[in-house]
Amino acid sequence: MMKDRWFFALGRSGARLAGAACALALGVAAGAQAARAEGAADDARLPVVASFSILGDIVREVGGDDIRLDVLVGPMRDAHTFEPTPKDARALGGARVLVVNGLGFESWVPRLVEAAGFKGRTIEASRGVKPRRLDDEDQDEAHGHEDADRGHAHADDDHGHGHAGHDHDHGGVDPHAWQDLSNGVVYARNVARGLADADPAHASAYQARAEAYVRKLRQADAEWRRKLDAIPADRRVLATSHDAFGYFGAAYGIEVLSVVGLSSEAEPSARAMADLVARIRAHHIRAIFLEQGGNSNALRQVAAETGVKPGGVLYADTLDLPGHEASTYLGMFRWNTTQLLRAFEAP
Repeated sequence: MMKDRWFFALGRSGARLAGAACALALGVAAGAQAARAEGAADDARLPVVASFSILGDIVREVGGDDIRLDVLVGPMRDAHTFEPTPKDARALGGARVLVVNGLGFESWVPRLVEAAGFKGRTIEASRGVKPRRLDDEDQDEAHGHEDADRGHAHADDDHGHGHAGHDHDHGGVDPHAWQDLSNGVVYARNVARGLADADPAHASAYQARAEAYVRKLRQADAEWRRKLDAIPADRRVLATSHDAFGYFGAAYGIEVLSVVGLSSEAEPSARAMADLVARIRAHHIRAIFLEQGGNSNALRQVAAETGVKPGGVLYADTLDLPGHEASTYLGMFRWNTTQLLRAFEAP
């Protein structure tokens, strides 16, 4: 029965699907129980699981030494193509708090929660954020690959319509709200409230760390706004691979051109490619930016057709590995904005 409630949409082939389901079915129940016992014996810190690396860094800043943190989708990994393993289920089974982005970003979480038997508190970090709605044209581009996929590997409607069984239907909402630092403030305070509710003994410490972090976020937000505002509006145009920078563009006065929709693994249509080429030429774009971990082939083709050179790599859904500048949420913002300013200011 366990495998019946687990993911049948994880792998990229029938054999891989069956293997993943069986392995998870065998390991999840016993592993989760063992994880709870091990966690209790390990130390008194609050066991917390965060869904992906950017959110994990925010949780780490707020939780400090009072939590024991596991991050499911680590640095340089793509949450869109994430395939949970028995290790992930054991980590969640031993946790008291799960922190997710929400806004439809982690479509795989409900099934993982069920399989792990997680009964703890779930914190939706984006709660209270004003969602960026996609208009009809954006929706067409975000899901234009759906029609080509119909008729194979999608017999079970419960598994969504994304590539390889991954559900990228965000319900008309852009989930990348962390790309606006003012939303990062909302995230930090939601995390602090949730941790305080789960661990009242350290509530004041969570709140204090959150407010210290909020001050850093606001300072960085003001700094980047000031520097970007100094660039003429007609130069502030970002061309990139997928539509993960909508909140960033709206917050900092940047027009965003993307070749595909919300999913980092989506394949662009011929119309989308032609439209982007025309818009890049019309805007006299000076640089095209690749996305770390994203599908860059289409953007390289656009760069070749327009003669516009790649302007560097931006981080949208993931952080860099520890020890690099973009290995934290604030570091990611500093890296991305520095790359953009360099391109916008170029003669």
